[in-house]
Amino acid sequence: MKNLKPVPKFKSEDEEREFWQSHDTADYFDLSRAVPARFPNLKPTTKSITIRLPLALLEALKVEANKRDVPYQSLVKIWLNEKLHEC
Repeated sequence: MKNLKPVPKFKSEDEEREFWQSHDTADYFDLSRAVPARFPNLKPTTKSITIRLPLALLEALKVEANKRDVPYQSLVKIWLNEKLHEC
């Protein structure tokens, strides 16, 4: 096992950021023991938008969403995401 260096104490995030830009984390941490981080309650950032739709299209979206028991805005997001990933 490699001798690991102690991580210094930093006075600020800027100081820490500058330090890690010029130092290898492998000298300070046993990366073979690293585990993936999980953030189960983290929600992606969203932004509200306004979009004008023909009334018939909006009504059709609401019908399809109702069949799937999801809010129509959620269905729109799902379909937009699926279509985007087809490209």
